[in-house]
Amino acid sequence: MSLDTTNKNGTIVVSALHARANFGKLLRRVEDERRSLVIEKRGTPRAVLLSIRDYVKLATPEPEVLRVIGEESKRNRTNTLTTRQIDQIIKSSRIQKSKR
Repeated sequence: MSLDTTNKNGTIVVSALHARANFGKLLRRVEDERRSLVIEKRGTPRAVLLSIRDYVKLATPEPEVLRVIGEESKRNRTNTLTTRQIDQIIKSSRIQKSKR
């Protein structure tokens, strides 16, 4: 029997006692399902458990310019270039520029 519930936003809600007794399972679930977990004590929300990915997104939101560059890179299919390929492109571009 599961002692947790899921609210309409897809957030897992558990009691502090259940969280303490099942922390490892809940941690895996937050990571695997990419959802947050609200921990309640006596029916009052007290804490939130987030995946590290979600935390980083909240702590350091992606600047708009990086999002636009990322989308353009996907459209141009340059998002799959390796570091070596990027270095070669830069090197050849510098050579062409110095010839001008």
